[in-house]
Amino acid sequence: MELILIPIIAGFTAAFAGKWGRWVALLGSVTALAITFGFLNKFQMGNGEFQMIWDRIWFSSAIHFKTGIDGITMIMLLLTNVLGVLILASAINKTNRNPVLFALIVGMQGALNGVFLAMDGIMFYIFWELALIPIYFICAMWGEGNRFATTLKFFIYTFIGSLAMLASLIYLYNKMPAGGTFDYKALLAVNLTETEAIWVGAGILLAFAVKIPLLPLHSWQPDTYTEAPTAGSMLLSAIMLKMGLYGLIRWFFPIVPEAVLFYIPLIIGAGIIGVLYGAIIAIRQTDMKRLVAFSSLSHVGLIAAGIATLTMEGMQGAILQMFSHGINIFGLFFAIDIIQRRAGTRELGSIGGIAKQAPRFAALFLIVVLGATAVPFTNGFPGELLLLKSVFNYHTVWGICAGLTIIFCAVYMLRMYQMSMLGKEKGDVYLFPDLALRELGLMGITVAMVIGIGIYPQWILDICGPSVHKTILTIQDTVGVLK
Repeated sequence: MELILIPIIAGFTAAFAGKWGRWVALLGSVTALAITFGFLNKFQMGNGEFQMIWDRIWFSSAIHFKTGIDGITMIMLLLTNVLGVLILASAINKTNRNPVLFALIVGMQGALNGVFLAMDGIMFYIFWELALIPIYFICAMWGEGNRFATTLKFFIYTFIGSLAMLASLIYLYNKMPAGGTFDYKALLAVNLTETEAIWVGAGILLAFAVKIPLLPLHSWQPDTYTEAPTAGSMLLSAIMLKMGLYGLIRWFFPIVPEAVLFYIPLIIGAGIIGVLYGAIIAIRQTDMKRLVAFSSLSHVGLIAAGIATLTMEGMQGAILQMFSHGINIFGLFFAIDIIQRRAGTRELGSIGGIAKQAPRFAALFLIVVLGATAVPFTNGFPGELLLLKSVFNYHTVWGICAGLTIIFCAVYMLRMYQMSMLGKEKGDVYLFPDLALRELGLMGITVAMVIGIGIYPQWILDICGPSVHKTILTIQDTVGVLK
């Protein structure tokens, strides 16, 4: 409960706190992170059930404000609140002084916590929609280019998907006998025919596929990520798209297990095609933010495919990669923001030789790039290895196609680094100062996580493993056909 309320209250307070607004927002975000670590300390390792459940009647006896934490939720809370603090800290600079921006960021942190904590279908839907409001205003008010049209397109895509999900939840509720509720376990207990499950699943999947995004529902993503302000791009890619991936694990497959044999090949196919499409388009980009946007499309396609294999390797690899992807995306967008503020551009053809002027920045940026490329002993490697193994075990051809991401990712990431950091100095890079103390601290924390998770990823697998196993068993027990 407090993980939701404290950031939201901090957001409302920060909006009217004037020059102190950014510090009020940061205090609320840090408090939420401290509470998250407190929950982690109380968390019973090896227990796949929901823990620390808080349940109160909300609108009616059918709709509760119910929260709970299992291993999957715990990882998502850690990701959300660690990145919430980092994103706020990165946004505090001379050009960002409007307290409303910081209020929206911390308010969105609270809404995202609500999405991951929700154990009631309507509560999940409400916070799913609430998370859309702050990012809409962040992109519309502080974006660049054709930001209003781009943001409207993003809003329409997301809102239509959300309504489809709501319709599916209401259908499930109407299938219950009198006295039914939108409780998570009650929704899981509804028996559906295969045809019903396919239609109900279509509504739920539409919401998640838009948010991830999966092809062909991705057209809003590149423009939105590119034209959003840096904080907005970080929120969208590092955390918000994880709502859709989390939804596949927590809500989609457990609620419609009768339809899994229908949807598994569709999701894996869309995911792997997205891997190839995003990577090929990323290679051709000259705008660094747009390159990272398409690289994100490629990476999340593999994560979605791994989830759809419904194996321990696939789901655990997906959760590990979701966490690692969030860290890497923050580091990449922060580095690009540093380049743009100093050099006045993020076009690869207009910059070069930055490493000569800013060696510390170049060294730290390289480690983040290597993490995104999934080099061994960086955070991108163990999750990607598990995901590729799960897809190979599902189908060799899909596995080979997915494996091409290793080559493509190395090409576009190292090309971006080489053109911006190495070679002959271009543009205004001769005026490029090295990292200030705040920037050095944020890049240092990011690099520490990239290396730390790469060396010892097992702690994430230990936290989420029992809950992943229970989720898979829940689906198997209902269907009785999965191996």
